[in-house]
Amino acid sequence: MRSRNPYIAIILLFVIVVTFTTACSPDPSAYQKLDPANAGVWDKYFVIPLSDLLDWFQTVLGNYGWSILIVTFLVRLVIFPLSWKQQKNSIAMQELQPKLMKIRKKYEKDPQKMQIETMKVFQENNVNPMAGCLPMLVQLPILIAFYQAIMRNEHIAESSFLYMQLGKPDPFFILPLLAAITTYIQLFVTGVGENPQMKLMLWVMPIMIFALAFGFPSALSLYWVYGNIFTIIQYLLIFKLLKAKAN
Repeated sequence: MRSRNPYIAIILLFVIVVTFTTACSPDPSAYQKLDPANAGVWDKYFVIPLSDLLDWFQTVLGNYGWSILIVTFLVRLVIFPLSWKQQKNSIAMQELQPKLMKIRKKYEKDPQKMQIETMKVFQENNVNPMAGCLPMLVQLPILIAFYQAIMRNEHIAESSFLYMQLGKPDPFFILPLLAAITTYIQLFVTGVGENPQMKLMLWVMPIMIFALAFGFPSALSLYWVYGNIFTIIQYLLIFKLLKAKAN
């Protein structure tokens, strides 16, 4: 019996996001406006700083679409150490696959022994199969804060970028499609499909992202697409070199 904890954890993570977003109305008028004077911990340290940062870059660049691009880059820069650790762990997991496959075949009729031997391999090689979830867990509060910053900042909600009003879903569903496609490419280039325990996520994640982006304000979907593109470029330019060095 194979261990499926990694992708179960990720699915549960996105169920949380789905629960949160479906409980939230896409109508900006349904949200209390940001009030720094009476802000709680969540607003003070997450929502308001993101909202102010988006406003500041908008004054410099002239558009919230470009502002979201810059803030996304800054967020990715902050979590880069976690991404670096995640990719090193991912490469190590790929290298261990031959050993793990032998264990699964050898102890096919003894799931308990299979689990013990699998964990022993992970411990001997200092690999954590759950490490890939950490950057996503870190991004979860950022994603929710982005949602609220966008919905509770009337300037963002009412502004436009290209053909979209940023406070409303993409009327032509181009962003949800781009979000799903770039999610698939991101998972593919980072080697998720090469891990049998994670292979299902190669198809589940893009579908879930499309479903979420379908009802998201365009600004949040734009953040997701930008983030995926940065991750893809980051991997191709940096992590491929790390993998080549490991080989």
